[in-house]
Amino acid sequence: MDTKKIYSWLSLSMRAGKLVSGEDTTLSEVKKMRANIVILAEDASKNTKKLFNDKCNYRGIEVYEFGNKIDLGNAIGKSPRAVIAVLDANIAIEIKKLLNK
Repeated sequence: MDTKKIYSWLSLSMRAGKLVSGEDTTLSEVKKMRANIVILAEDASKNTKKLFNDKCNYRGIEVYEFGNKIDLGNAIGKSPRAVIAVLDANIAIEIKKLLNK
């Protein structure tokens, strides 16, 4: 898995305005079915992981565990983030390809 490329895609998505982060904002986008992929930090709390796995599985949105809070936050130019969602379908496809390697 090429972690640098994944973080690069996340950064590009943020600059394009096609990424949301933080639990409340991400949950809102999941409920509105606008999230194409949700990424949870591996060090996110069990409650956060369960919440997003349940909400996303119900709606058919793929969820991946990748990286840690600090690295996810740094990749998008923010403070540490436990969860992020990519809203752009094409960027989500590229990230999925890299995560599935």
